[in-house]
Amino acid sequence: MNNNFGDRPGVRTPGFRAIVFATLLAASSLNVMTCGAEESIVAPPDAVAEALPAGTPTAEDIATMLNVRFHIGLHEALKIGEAVLNAARRDTISPFLLLAVIAVESDFNRFAVSVTGARGLMQVLPSQHKDIVLRTADLTDTGTNVSIGSSILHDYIEASDGDVHDALLRYSGGARGYPRRVADRMSMIKMAFDVHSRDPNSQAAATFRY
Repeated sequence: MNNNFGDRPGVRTPGFRAIVFATLLAASSLNVMTCGAEESIVAPPDAVAEALPAGTPTAEDIATMLNVRFHIGLHEALKIGEAVLNAARRDTISPFLLLAVIAVESDFNRFAVSVTGARGLMQVLPSQHKDIVLRTADLTDTGTNVSIGSSILHDYIEASDGDVHDALLRYSGGARGYPRRVADRMSMIKMAFDVHSRDPNSQAAATFRY
């Protein structure tokens, strides 16, 4: 488990970002060449960006942060970025909240399994969500796990009348201190994206309800 979040300064310097984006582009091209007839796992950049408010971090921004702060490989980090943005758009949940839940639940390890059988990035518990977790669902798949986990969290938020603290307690099964841990991770993730320099009244802040 990584506990050195935030130890490295200068994560968003232009030179570093240029190198990361060049590597991501090369990795995406390699994926297309090696997958044959299979569809690329990386959606076209504009497909998600066009549906999200201005000021929302891009999948590349998320990948950069995950690679530097959590030491996640760029290819996997980009898949997480795409999955988080897709779920955030669909469920009107802040991508920062989803990233924070993933950080607390699995430390971004898609193969994580808890003692109770919860699986994947968002530690989805199949036995408790048989209505949306199909027997054939691969919970180690980034897109599948984040989509299901976000849907569960969204339902809890709705059931809690928008009370995110209560929804997080439900999501964790009542784990003491869980909402605070998520809030702390969310705060650190926001700092990594230099959110403090953005206008809090921007469209991005206003669009996501949670």
